[in-house]
Amino acid sequence: MRTLCGGGNVGLLHDVDYDRYPKEHCKKCVEILKQEDVPEEMIHSIQSHGYGICSDIKPEKYMEKVLYTIDELTGLITAAALMQPDKLLSEVKLSSLKKKFKSKGFAAGVNRDLITKGAEELGLELDYIMEQTLIAMQEAHESLGL
Repeated sequence: MRTLCGGGNVGLLHDVDYDRYPKEHCKKCVEILKQEDVPEEMIHSIQSHGYGICSDIKPEKYMEKVLYTIDELTGLITAAALMQPDKLLSEVKLSSLKKKFKSKGFAAGVNRDLITKGAEELGLELDYIMEQTLIAMQEAHESLGL
């Protein structure tokens, strides 16, 4: 079971309850995951990505802080890709993404304060986090469908 607690699996399962229970996001996941014998450590990690929004579980581990930070950021990057002529992640440039981040009107539902707070918690520059997240999403573009 130890390998199940890896960040990749947490990333895959972090929204396990969102589609069916959007108003109970990060709460219903406990019930769902316990039924599948998912370790408590992993459930904690999944709940913590919604800290301050839909969960009072604070991200403590490095991986949890990363997920907390980039969950919102991936939404901004996806919105930026969908605004491109061919709707491709490969067309998104970091300089453009940084401008869109500063524009509160673009992807208004993205919580920029949460992203900034997460970067501070990680002790990393926001530009670095944006760059690395964009690169990772561009590398996974086929599985993301963008």
